[in-house]
Amino acid sequence: MAASNLPTADGDPKDTAFRPYVPAGAEITELSLKAVVLGSLLGVVFGASSLYLFLKVGMTVSASIPVAVLAITIFRGLSRAFGTRPTTILENNIVQTAGSAGESIAFGVGAAMPALMLLGYELEWTRVMLVSVLGGLLGILMMIPLRKAFIVNQHKTLPYPEGTACAKVLIVGEHGGSHARTVFLGFGVGFVYQIFMKGLKLWSSEWDRAITGIKGYTKAIVALEPDPVLLGVGYIIGPRIAAVMVGGGFLTALMLTPMIAYFGDGVPGVLLPGQKPIHDLSAGQISGQYVRYIGAGAVAAGGILSMLNALPLIVSSVIASFGSIGAGRKAGDGIDGEAAAPRTDRDIPMPLVLLGCLALVAAVAASNLIPTTLYGRILGGAMIVLFGFLFVTVSSRITGVIGSSSNPISGMTIATLLLTCLIFVLLGWVGPEYRLAALSIAGVVCIASSNGGTTSQDLKTGYLVGATPWKQQVAILAGALVSAVVMGGILLWLNDAYSTVTDRAADLPSIKAKVADLKDSEVGPDGQTYKIWWVVNPEPGVLPGKYLVDESGQAKYLKDPGIGGRLNYSTTGADLKKFNPPQPRLFATIIDGIMKGDLPWGLVILGAVLAIVMQLAGVSALAFAVGVYLPLSTTLPIFVGGLIRLVVDKARRFNAEESDMSPGTMMSTGLIAGGSLAGIIIALLVVFEKLGAMLDMSRKVGEDVEYLLPAIGAFALIAATLLVVALTGKRPVVEDAKDAEAIVTEI
Repeated sequence: MAASNLPTADGDPKDTAFRPYVPAGAEITELSLKAVVLGSLLGVVFGASSLYLFLKVGMTVSASIPVAVLAITIFRGLSRAFGTRPTTILENNIVQTAGSAGESIAFGVGAAMPALMLLGYELEWTRVMLVSVLGGLLGILMMIPLRKAFIVNQHKTLPYPEGTACAKVLIVGEHGGSHARTVFLGFGVGFVYQIFMKGLKLWSSEWDRAITGIKGYTKAIVALEPDPVLLGVGYIIGPRIAAVMVGGGFLTALMLTPMIAYFGDGVPGVLLPGQKPIHDLSAGQISGQYVRYIGAGAVAAGGILSMLNALPLIVSSVIASFGSIGAGRKAGDGIDGEAAAPRTDRDIPMPLVLLGCLALVAAVAASNLIPTTLYGRILGGAMIVLFGFLFVTVSSRITGVIGSSSNPISGMTIATLLLTCLIFVLLGWVGPEYRLAALSIAGVVCIASSNGGTTSQDLKTGYLVGATPWKQQVAILAGALVSAVVMGGILLWLNDAYSTVTDRAADLPSIKAKVADLKDSEVGPDGQTYKIWWVVNPEPGVLPGKYLVDESGQAKYLKDPGIGGRLNYSTTGADLKKFNPPQPRLFATIIDGIMKGDLPWGLVILGAVLAIVMQLAGVSALAFAVGVYLPLSTTLPIFVGGLIRLVVDKARRFNAEESDMSPGTMMSTGLIAGGSLAGIIIALLVVFEKLGAMLDMSRKVGEDVEYLLPAIGAFALIAATLLVVALTGKRPVVEDAKDAEAIVTEI
């Protein structure tokens, strides 16, 4: 059925203007309390899993479609159980709108805030909350004036692939049951698997084998983390990106690390930024002290290259946005505009939007977010407005072309940091407070850009199904506020849970601290009060970290954080794998490099050149750079997931739309959510170590056997489960419904 043959909202069958699924003249329940509450709760669930995922691999996946599927299923189940009124498609759309904020805020919080510790500051609750809330709300408000430009005026030129797919899921909601069952299956499997592996420790959480017996080729290790979260990520991102990422991992593990070991074996003394002679370093230490800077340079260059690739879109987006805002004012759109404005064309009034933006900027200027003079806070607020609106515009436009999952938010944040630091240097603002100010500004812009793109995607879904824009905007503001508060708390919780406090002599500096380097005081584990010595950049005899020192300057304790930490054991000595996403390290490197100029730029430049070479070779530089930074144990299971996706798509001959809503994708989404939430719960066992020791089955095995089950066997079993579900699950319905066909035809 062609779209032009269907009646419009005004009843004229000859009118070929776009018609949403629900006509503009229809008045049905939409912004209900239960829809906003469920959406906010699902946003917290998927946001928490996205934050955990980001801390592990430095990336997130879109949650809009799973949230829409779960909304349909949950409301349908409640209606059948209690005999209540069935929910409408617009209520389900409100749920996915409010729920989508969690994932986008999680990305910004995880990317920017851990850099505080790497710069020598505490990860404070108030600062994390302020950045999260301000960035989340500002991104939504700044997107509202752009709705007509991107969603309405460019409806046919900006497809918003993920937003369009989400609209199709809502429209063919009668098929949501099978999709939801697959999501729940994946959630349960991922949750139980993770509890068995990391809670009960029935099998090892990492498998590795060193390559030995080859003269001159040492410190090469092949490793795999048998994690359902990583397997699901690989399936969702697909074989191409997964292969590029594992290529970066192989380069680090099998080339760069052995190369540094080979050439550095005969070098006498310490070669900075290392802390020991290279021949005394393990493969992990070589990677952490040398290759990490190469990876940071590659990620920075990859982010900038992704921005340059999108430069035509950036320029056209800025021009189109200003033109559309002027046209919108003439047309009198918004809920306070002309009385003739249809329901589907009513935004939050522009005066309220501007007032909200001014209030948020005033909050920045009045708070300690930018700890400088009043002039500095005002300038910082102005920079947030300028960079925020620019990159919200860019993010929204790029999301419309390639989707939110491929949106280069990291590149936008890098650009913000570079510009902010350069402005500060030109003004002579290079003190410690300005390093903190630069990161805070970049953090707000990062979250605003991420949430702005998500908001535009949600508004596209609403445009297709016939939602009321201002009601969607209210819903995502509510969801963003709830998620922003919770995501900050989860970040702090995970950092504390995986932190290590140690007094082992091998982990403490061999030199004493200078009095000028000592900051505030803190009570140590022994109840005594010590001075705090933050070491940001490595020096001979001392590694970066937070040390508690006595009056003589002698370090007594090291407080190694859970995010960005370097120790691989807990306070009691049990094995522990810290979170080390690439973006926070990169942001700290940029700030220190520009404002202090004392970082190993040679290694950073090597990484940048590597990224440029890969881009010239036609390979995604950013994906490859992330693979270089992350350990091979992380990228290898992602590659396995990508291979399964390749097999399934070839065998079932899915097109792109079907593959995005296929049983394998739904199962993978569940694996990510279930495994990630289990990982957060397992943090309790890290905090309450006695309980963790009681549940640790590996300690109850005989001396000859460390674990009850083989790690590779457990991972092969869950990979086979994903393959079977993906191959045998019900084929997704994309265009069966007549109204869905009309929308597909129009698009």
